[in-house]
Amino acid sequence: MSAAVPERILRELGRTEGGPEALALLVRDQHTRRLVLLRALLDAADSAPATAGREPAALIRDHWALLEAAEREDRDAVRGLLLYPLTGPWAERCLHGLTAPGPVQRPSVDLAHFGALAAAAAVRAGLPFTAELPPREGTLTLPLLGALRVPGPEPVETAFDGEALTFGGRAGRRATVRRAADGTAHSADPRWRSVVPLPAVLPGAVPVPLDDLHPYRTDGGGPERHGLSAGAALGDGDRKAWEESWSGIGPLLRIGGEHRTAEAAALLRCLVPLAPPPGSGPDGEGASHCSGTRREAFGAVLSSKPSTPAYFAATLVHELQHTKLSALCALVPLHHEDAAPRHFAPWRPDPRPFDGLLQGAYSHLALADYWQRFALGADHGAHRDLAWAEHARCREQVGAVLPVLAASGALTREGRTVVNEMIALYDHLADRPPPSGHAARAAAYVDTARVIWCQRNGTQR
Repeated sequence: MSAAVPERILRELGRTEGGPEALALLVRDQHTRRLVLLRALLDAADSAPATAGREPAALIRDHWALLEAAEREDRDAVRGLLLYPLTGPWAERCLHGLTAPGPVQRPSVDLAHFGALAAAAAVRAGLPFTAELPPREGTLTLPLLGALRVPGPEPVETAFDGEALTFGGRAGRRATVRRAADGTAHSADPRWRSVVPLPAVLPGAVPVPLDDLHPYRTDGGGPERHGLSAGAALGDGDRKAWEESWSGIGPLLRIGGEHRTAEAAALLRCLVPLAPPPGSGPDGEGASHCSGTRREAFGAVLSSKPSTPAYFAATLVHELQHTKLSALCALVPLHHEDAAPRHFAPWRPDPRPFDGLLQGAYSHLALADYWQRFALGADHGAHRDLAWAEHARCREQVGAVLPVLAASGALTREGRTVVNEMIALYDHLADRPPPSGHAARAAAYVDTARVIWCQRNGTQR
């Protein structure tokens, strides 16, 4: 097997689990990749030609000294910001803008965000500084801290004395934001919005930012790809609703096994709220829901507000499997199939590439396991019945695609190990079948999905 990933860890991950060693391996590799990405960005900026009258290196050099000083003051605080999930999309966007052939879109705007990153690092480290920071579309955002509404595009004079941030520009009144002992920043000024830290899922773990402010939290401001809605800017009532739903997450994750809480504590570093998708009620309630992850934002889960805390926990279980499998695939290839979208997946209306099929089967297998455990532990009859229905549907969906995965001749040795463990878990779930009727309804659901898929895509696959 691969020297990078021991076989026992591949087997753990194939069962949609993963102990401390496995999770630490994934996290360590992703953190190393992030630091390499940032180094590549600095090197690209150093050698890129001038754009709009300024060299890209100058846009970064102005704030690099502050970032270095902050890291000397508090290395962990600064590393936490550099490794923050949403720093990844920003860095990749900048690197692409500096190295892609052809015209570069808004490199100065993207590179200028480095100033806000350096300023936030200094605040987190408790290091005094002064700087002029450019806003973006009427907002100056300091990652992991908050955002200030500003009246115009002029740079904002920013000063930090170790305890309080003072913002003042050439127009408008000054704003003061105070740094709390836990590193968060707060102000009574209505122009300032703080990032909401949700409580850690385990004692000793880090809080999870509910980040509706970061400018790179989604791909753009409009409807997103892959069925995701746009990023949501939350009002006070919306934030309270998210916090209330989150408050029950810990016990609900533990219903799925201690490993579900452990993986959330180890991997989840950011929750990005999405707007309710079409079909939801005016407050986002209803069955319609969307969620996703971004490979360049390791540790972030993007989600519209789930209708119940139980579905919130299930969303985390689902999305963190994508996080794990994507990180594993970055360490070692699991297959050599091409990227042609041609496979039926009962959870999607469109043809899927082999990799998407593997990702979907993996996450739905974890959901089938989670909902079975939920059903077996539920006291309330209605909750138990709903959980069995979810379990039966997810397991039937996985069963419809496992033969395609298992039959692939393009699986690597590591990929074969993972798929074999997935099959073993799928078979193990049959030891505790749902009550009569659930399996039949799930089979009918998948059969109907296949018929509709074939009609829509003009194929018999």
